[in-house]
Amino acid sequence: MKEQLNIALLQAHLVWENPEQNRINFTNKITAILEPVDLIVLPEMFTTGFTMNAAPMAETMSGHTVSWMQQMAKQKKAAILGSVIIKEADNYYNRLLFVHPNGQVEHYDKRHTFTLAGEQEVYQAGHQLCVIDYHGWRINPLVCYDLRFPVWSRNTSNYDVLIYVANWPKVRVAAWTALLKARAIENMSYCLGVNRVGLDGNDYEYSGHSAAYDALGERIDTIPENKEVTEMVTLYKEHLTKYRKKLGFLDDRDTFILE
Repeated sequence: MKEQLNIALLQAHLVWENPEQNRINFTNKITAILEPVDLIVLPEMFTTGFTMNAAPMAETMSGHTVSWMQQMAKQKKAAILGSVIIKEADNYYNRLLFVHPNGQVEHYDKRHTFTLAGEQEVYQAGHQLCVIDYHGWRINPLVCYDLRFPVWSRNTSNYDVLIYVANWPKVRVAAWTALLKARAIENMSYCLGVNRVGLDGNDYEYSGHSAAYDALGERIDTIPENKEVTEMVTLYKEHLTKYRKKLGFLDDRDTFILE
């Protein structure tokens, strides 16, 4: 069990529908991380950008990107997290992959498909949360539009870290910033959000605003807007233990059943 968790947040431009070039770009960024790192977080659909052109872009769980993530995780002795387009049983998924340093892969399929962009017409929605045990930390990874639905992320499983990967456009970035902070406060957990920058193939602009908040909603990063950057943040178990014990807000949470 680690009392501290060192996490690299990669806010990056994505080359539209070009998995090979994106893997090359992220290889360079990951290789350039020289500090001790336990977990590397990439954006949503980090090999393609947020495309509805799933058929030619989709991979399988034995495809190039999963193999690449396993290779990079082994090389850096760190877990890697990000979402990609996966085809399985004739369905397409916006699938978040968590690859452990030993090559083990856990995944979460985005539950809330983005209807404004017609994502529900292309991608199958997931129905199961995936809380991951890693170095004694419980991590709940979610994807972009999930951020708008607090019931889905409610801390009923005693997780320590909530992570959102996203392609969240600049025009609605005020909501992104407000909701990340709110999710940290209401769940008394660390909350991290990694968003992309630049223009995509539909000329939508992304300004990043990636961020990390502690359990009190205080920001613990210095990530600039509109720039590619690799930001290192350190999470402390002592912080969670201290304030959860002192304040006890999670003890008063509502109980409910999701349908």
